[in-house]
Amino acid sequence: NEWIQRAELIPWHTLERSYARMFPAKVGNVAKPLRMVLGALIIQAKKQLSDAKLVQELTENPYLQFFIGLPAFQSKKPFDSSSLVGFRKRLNVAFMQEANALILSALEEVNDGAPLPVETKENVGTEILDATCAPSNVRFPRDTSLLNEARTQLEGMIDWFHKQYGFEKKPRTYRRVAHKEYLAFAKTKRPGAKKIRATVRKQLGYVARDLRYLADYMQDGYALAPKFTNKYLIITQLVAQQQYMFDHHTHQVDHRIISLSQPFLRPIIRGKAKAKTEFGTKFDVSLDTNGFARIEKLSFDAYNESTVLEEAVENYKERTGFYPERILVDQIYRTKKNRAYCKEHGIRMSGPKLGRPAKEPQDKQISQQDNADRIEVERFFSLAKRCNGMGLIMTKLPETVMSSIALSVLVTNLFALPTGTFFVLYVV
Repeated sequence: NEWIQRAELIPWHTLERSYARMFPAKVGNVAKPLRMVLGALIIQAKKQLSDAKLVQELTENPYLQFFIGLPAFQSKKPFDSSSLVGFRKRLNVAFMQEANALILSALEEVNDGAPLPVETKENVGTEILDATCAPSNVRFPRDTSLLNEARTQLEGMIDWFHKQYGFEKKPRTYRRVAHKEYLAFAKTKRPGAKKIRATVRKQLGYVARDLRYLADYMQDGYALAPKFTNKYLIITQLVAQQQYMFDHHTHQVDHRIISLSQPFLRPIIRGKAKAKTEFGTKFDVSLDTNGFARIEKLSFDAYNESTVLEEAVENYKERTGFYPERILVDQIYRTKKNRAYCKEHGIRMSGPKLGRPAKEPQDKQISQQDNADRIEVERFFSLAKRCNGMGLIMTKLPETVMSSIALSVLVTNLFALPTGTFFVLYVV
């Protein structure tokens, strides 16, 4: 069975020692073993199951029970589905990257084919570097819908104040009028710019009025419930951004909030045919000669990928002891600074050189081969997004979103290679 074969490839005992460092205290309930925690998350990412469905699968499948380390088949649930949230928080992105490195080290020890000629060359091997975005499961952010959601949440806070402190009369919020106006706009198939701006102006007015009511309550000494504090600060920032864009007739603002439930997400400009803009987490991935992937940078904010190249190359040297002979990247990485860095360390960067195009057939053949080999990272992204949960991140917290992406990379590495004979993608 595939799950039994994959379980043999993972160094569980080494990972267990790293996992044990998270529990310095000797009191409290005994934590679930790492094999059960990490194994369950690997199964969930590979099969793309919900928390409840995962527990059901673990209860019914003996091979999956072996993968998570149970000594024998049992019909009892190994844990409750609510425990998975704690598992994802515990195994953060740092631990996932450490686990990925340990698993790859174990796989490289098994892979004894096509040895690299370290003693004959100063630079050996190939590194591929590229960036992508892992979209999160959020509604498409429209200014009108964000303001309407903020208005309804502020009205809930006002209702809480009156219920908690026993105020006699509620202030006038015009919630029915505001809801009716928003529904009329939402039912419009193709609203024009004037109608959109008019709706935003009205919703801004309703939200600003509710914020003034709440500010008056707190100024009079009434405290807001802790469960509302973070949401109140997020809405205040959202209204400030929307008011700035409305006043300046623009649709751009720094650190723009696109979701009230996940305010850490930012719009990522991709320029792809499918979606010009994606809403999720941007990250860089490097592939080594064996086709193993590692995350080089992970960020909720947009950034220029070219700044990652030097660090990725230095990480390659730290792992292997030498610089790569060639690095395969797309055009955005080929800055003058990166070209000078690669030239200084004897690394051949893919792509055309500065100046006139080369006329030698050998140079064209090398360029074509580089382009063909660079497709490997696109294949990795496609596999991770289609089969291993990276195509739509369902978690909601910032730490669990990042750990889910790192887990997808780990699972793609684990299942990308055959369980029998290992191989090297390309040797330079």
